[in-house]
Amino acid sequence: MKHYKTNFILCIMLFFVYSGFAQSPLQKSITIQAKNQRLANVLEIISNTGNFNFSYNSKIIKRDSLVTFVFTKKPIKEILDYIFKLNYEYIESGNYIIIRKKTISLPSTQTIVKSELTSEKKYLINGYIIDETSGDRIGEASIYEATQLTSYLSKENGFFEIKLKSKYKTAAVTVSKLFYKDTTIFVEPKLNQTIYITLQREEDSSNMVNVTPEDFFLPDSVEVATLGGEKVVYTKIDSIKVQKSWVGKFLLSSEQKIQSINLKNFFTTRKFQLSFLPGLSTQGKLSSQVTNNFSLNVLGGYTRSVKDIEIAGLFNINKKDVKGFQVAGLLNTVGGAVKGFQVAGIQNLVYDSVKAFQVAGVSNYIKGKFNGVQIAGIYNHQSNNMQGLQIAGISNYSKKNVKGLQMSGILNYAKKLNGVQIGLINISDTSNGYSIGLFNFVKNGYHKITVSTNETIDFDVAFKSGNNKLYSIIEVGTNFSNKAKLYSFGYGIGKVINIKKKISILTELTSQNLYAGSWDYYNLLNKFSLNLQWQLAKKISFFVGPSFSIFTSNQHVAIIGYKFPMINNGIKVFDNGKNTSGRVGLTLGINIL
Repeated sequence: MKHYKTNFILCIMLFFVYSGFAQSPLQKSITIQAKNQRLANVLEIISNTGNFNFSYNSKIIKRDSLVTFVFTKKPIKEILDYIFKLNYEYIESGNYIIIRKKTISLPSTQTIVKSELTSEKKYLINGYIIDETSGDRIGEASIYEATQLTSYLSKENGFFEIKLKSKYKTAAVTVSKLFYKDTTIFVEPKLNQTIYITLQREEDSSNMVNVTPEDFFLPDSVEVATLGGEKVVYTKIDSIKVQKSWVGKFLLSSEQKIQSINLKNFFTTRKFQLSFLPGLSTQGKLSSQVTNNFSLNVLGGYTRSVKDIEIAGLFNINKKDVKGFQVAGLLNTVGGAVKGFQVAGIQNLVYDSVKAFQVAGVSNYIKGKFNGVQIAGIYNHQSNNMQGLQIAGISNYSKKNVKGLQMSGILNYAKKLNGVQIGLINISDTSNGYSIGLFNFVKNGYHKITVSTNETIDFDVAFKSGNNKLYSIIEVGTNFSNKAKLYSFGYGIGKVINIKKKISILTELTSQNLYAGSWDYYNLLNKFSLNLQWQLAKKISFFVGPSFSIFTSNQHVAIIGYKFPMINNGIKVFDNGKNTSGRVGLTLGINIL
C-alpha cells in the first residue's frame, strides 16, 4: 500500500511540473517594476524574467519611450496590455511572443471618393496612401504609371496627385513603398478621380527586432520567428551603391533616392531617352528604372542601364550596367558592370567589373575586376584583379592580382604581380613578373644590402630589391686614400640564376658616375658583372666574379687629392686614346639580408 501511495505522489508532482513547462509565455506570471526606463530595456527584462523571446517590428514600437509601473505576480499578457494600451496584439509561436499592431478593417485596396468626367488631354488622379493595418497615412510612397512613365512621391500626410494622358485606353497605377507590398489599381481613363489606396506591410529585415533572454544588444543579423514557427535570419539591407557615392550624394535629390529605394520591383526598357538633368527627362522621375538603347544627357542624366550609346555634356549616372559606348564631359558613375568603351573628362567610377577600353582625364576607380585598357591622366585605382594595360600619369594601384602591364610616371602598386611594372617606384607584395624602375620593392621578394670592392672602387655599398627575375640596384662608393679620393653613385639591374640550393649566379648591369674633384666633367662607368654566390648562412652570402667595364670620360686633367687616372687597374681590353676605354676586372663582396 505504501508503494502505491509513493507512486501516486510522484505522478501528482510530475503533473504539476509538466503543467509548469507547458504554460505559454503570455500566461506566465512575473514580478517586475520599472521607473522611467526605456521600453526596449523593459522588454529585455521581461524576456529575461519569463525566459522567452520577443519579436517585433521597430517601425511600429517606440523603443526609446519611457515607462513606469509595478506588477507583482501578474501574467505577462496583462503587463503588455498596460504597456501598449490595448493597441497591439500578441501571437505565440513556440517560445516566441510576436508583437504587432491590431488590424483595422478598411473597405478595400482602393476607395473612390470622387469621380468626374473630363474632356482634357490629361486627367487627374489624386488621393491618399493609407496603411491597411494602422490606418496611418503614408508619406514618401512612389505612385507611378509604368506605360506612361509618370510618377509622384506622396507628401508627408500621404497625399498624392498624378496626371495621366487620356489617349491611353487603360491605365494601371502602382504604389510602391519600402517595407510594404506593391499595390496596383486600374483606373478608368478620362475621369478625374480622388482615391484612397491602402498598402499592406511586409516584414522587412532592417526593422525586425529579436529580444532574447541572453543579450540586449543586437547583431547585424537577427533571427526572427514567423507565425508558422519557422525561423528566418534577417540582415541589414544596403542602399543603392551609386546613391552612396560622392557623385550621387551631390547630384541626386532626396526624392530621386527615395524613388529608387521604393521601386525595387519596377524596371522597364526604352529605345531612347533625353534629359537635361536627373529628373528633367523624357522619362520623368522614373528614368532611374529604365534601361535605354540610346541615352542623351544635355548636362547629366540618371538611368538604370545603357545597352548601346550614352553621351552627356557633364555626367552620366547609371544604377546598373553599361554596354557599348559611354562618354561624359566630366564624370561617369556606374553601379553595375561596364563592357565596351568608356571616356570621362575627369573620372570613371564603376562599382562592378569592367571589360572595356577606359579613359579618364584624371582618374579611373574600379571596385570589381578589370580586363582591358585603362588610361588616366593622374591615377588608376583597381580594387580587384586587373588583366590588361594600366597607364597613369602619376600612379596605378591594384589591390589584388595584376596580369599585364602597369605603367606610370611615379608609382605602381600591385598585391600580386604576374606581369610588368614600369615606373619610377614599383611596389608589390608578391611578384612573379618584372618591375622596371629606379626603386623596386617586393615585400615577399629579393632584398639585399651589399658591401663589395673592385678594381676601381675600394668600398661600395648597394641596396638591391625586387625578385630573382629582376632586381634594381642603387649603389654608392668611395676610395679610402686621402691622396686618391674617388666617389661614385649609380643604378643598375640584376638577375639571380639558381644552380643549387646554396649556389647561384648573379648577372648585373650597372651604370655609375665617378666624381674626381669637379662637376664640370662627366665620368661614366658602365659595367657588366658575372658573380658566383655562395650562401654562407640564412641571411649572409659571399660572391666573387669577373666584370667587363666601359669607361667614358672627358676629364683629362688631375685635381689635387683625387685619383687620376680614375681607371688604371684591371686588364685593359681597348682604349681609343680619347674618351673611351674598356677593361676586365674583379668584384668580390658579401650580401646581407
